[in-house]
Amino acid sequence: MASRLALRLPLIAAALRATFTKKRHKPSHPARILIAHHLLLGDTLMLTPLLAKLRAQYPAAEIVMTVRPELVALYEKRPYGVIVLPYDPKHPASFAALRQQKGFDLALIPGDNRYSWLARALDARWIVAFASDRPAYKNWAVDTLIPFPQTPATVADMMAQLVDGPPPAPYQPSSWPAPTCAAFDLPDAPYAVLHVGAGNILRRWQPEKWRTLITDLEARGLSCAFSGAASDREHIAQIDPEGKRPSYAGNTSLPQLWHLLQNAAMLICPDTGITHLGRIVGVPTVALYGQGSPLLFGAGEFWRDAPFQAVWLPNFPCRDQKVLFKREAEWIRRCSRTPRECPEARCMQGIGLAPVLDAVDRLLNNARP
Repeated sequence: MASRLALRLPLIAAALRATFTKKRHKPSHPARILIAHHLLLGDTLMLTPLLAKLRAQYPAAEIVMTVRPELVALYEKRPYGVIVLPYDPKHPASFAALRQQKGFDLALIPGDNRYSWLARALDARWIVAFASDRPAYKNWAVDTLIPFPQTPATVADMMAQLVDGPPPAPYQPSSWPAPTCAAFDLPDAPYAVLHVGAGNILRRWQPEKWRTLITDLEARGLSCAFSGAASDREHIAQIDPEGKRPSYAGNTSLPQLWHLLQNAAMLICPDTGITHLGRIVGVPTVALYGQGSPLLFGAGEFWRDAPFQAVWLPNFPCRDQKVLFKREAEWIRRCSRTPRECPEARCMQGIGLAPVLDAVDRLLNNARP
């Protein structure tokens, strides 16, 4: 506890100093806007509608967003003109670097409201966030608390509600230029990328179903390649024990993964961060939802033109948790249980091969030029 407090002391001191020395003022035309968070890959990419809406509302504003250091490379070409700054709360030097960029007219906090204190420490004049975060101290530094949505919306569309005004225009892949990457060998085209892993193993589909799917994809003229983290290699070996298909698991950077997807005919994966990267890139994507729901984590309005197919079992009985970012809403239906709480992923096991192949064929029949 003492070491964690020591890490936070510079931030706390700066936030308190700003609280007592700076006047709070809601800007009508903010020139500098901060989006402060420490979200994982998928949640960060789901902030894209917020970036699009900010750019449409404030075309001349400087938009700055904190991201985990490993995500910086994806924003190299500054989609929507956003400037990303690496931030890791565990490293004091990370906050010290952010302090060099202090002075914002408006700050938006998607997700965890503890980052409102970061915004206050960076001299943000007005801070906006969703209400009802827990514990209550997280909300003390927020100037405008927006009621958490009580009607169904995807997380991506929900995030855009942090800013007043009409919804952003639907996403176009041309809005996000591909990042540069080190050269690497691509699979033989046309190929499908199978991203079979996930952070929570309860989101994994059974190896035997992947094997049958591969046979059917190859019969349709697609070669197959695996992607994933190094921790997914054992799962990939269960699917392809003879190693006949190329595997990029643990061997590609995020920019390289972008290019792997950009040149693919299709991406098939469980509901994970790569699902959202697929929509950013624009690759036709089939996503398998077990614990999650496409009503929360699917294409929504912003990505309504994306070549995307969701496969899931609606109204699965144990997809019954109603909490998102520690806020409750009656309409939310999801599951965030761990293997210790749920020894068997029946929601994923219940997804059959037939609906996945049906989704594949629908995308192949409407393939991109």
